[in-house]
Amino acid sequence: MQATVDARGFDVGLDLAPGETVAIMGPNGAGKSTLLSVIAGLLRPDSGKAEIDGKVLFNLDGGASVWTAPHHRGTALLAQEPLLFPHLSALENVAFGPRSSGTAKKTARESARKWLAAVDAGELEARRPAELSGGQAQRVAVARALAANPEVLLLDEPMAALDIHAAPLLRRLLKKVLAGRRAIIITHDVLDALMLADRVIVLEGGRITEEGPTRQVLQRPRSRFAAGLSGLNLIPGTLTAAGIRTAEGLEVAGHQDEEAAPGGAGRPGVAAFPPSAVSVFLSDAHGSPRNSFRVTVTDLEQHGDQIRVRAGGMSADVTPAASADLGLVPGMNVYFVIKAAAVAVYPA
Repeated sequence: MQATVDARGFDVGLDLAPGETVAIMGPNGAGKSTLLSVIAGLLRPDSGKAEIDGKVLFNLDGGASVWTAPHHRGTALLAQEPLLFPHLSALENVAFGPRSSGTAKKTARESARKWLAAVDAGELEARRPAELSGGQAQRVAVARALAANPEVLLLDEPMAALDIHAAPLLRRLLKKVLAGRRAIIITHDVLDALMLADRVIVLEGGRITEEGPTRQVLQRPRSRFAAGLSGLNLIPGTLTAAGIRTAEGLEVAGHQDEEAAPGGAGRPGVAAFPPSAVSVFLSDAHGSPRNSFRVTVTDLEQHGDQIRVRAGGMSADVTPAASADLGLVPGMNVYFVIKAAAVAVYPA
């Protein structure tokens, strides 16, 4: 699948290989749901084009425009809410897609039973949506989407409306049914991306700011959003022989990987390090090669059994005892100290 979409404030291009699942991640308002709506045919962009294996979904570039109706696109959209037909049983809901495409009633029902069994919902076939739990209804919705035999499955945060018990079950289920199937999934959950996606695209402000294999993006983020997902501090700048230099002239020393050196000086780069590697002092610290930044504490919050200290656009994790000993409060000036060996430096 190939798609290029252009609308006011929105410009995205992506390719989707056969059998590939891509996770779209980004902050609220980044355009993630807009992208799925355009591909599904629910929203018409100003320009752009998309096709699946040579079949044009839309082409709004040039003279004669092409716009394929949603039900002829070969896509299926699974939203946060199941959106099942309330007057139909689970079996009838799942059979609806095949029946709409002209499949005989008996064949459609046989297909529906197969897909209900595939999502571990075979025993629910006679129930109507009002008789299903949230997790059960979403499993039926997955079966309904798959029964339509889509060429691309579109999932818009399918776990968002589920409780903490139902979400892991659906995640395991999706891992099974997405194997070898083209899919695009919108999610805010790192676990969804790690378990389900071959590749991650980070969308911010209607533009792609980062993309690559899932583990690479999450382990070596190049955008602040991806770094936040991974729980890392990220400082952008320009690569130097010792690390990076920020736009404000701040020097950050770190360990450069083979991709960054040699010959990387002058290129855009980032320094990444976990909050656990940051020590907090009341005065400047010296010793082995390290970075020391004078910052102002903005927030303190509980983070597991640690206290997360936010300051200067960075975070540090300290014990409650250390926080009390230092007397940390918002507005206080402290030093964040990070050993150079704990800082990973690589191209942006």
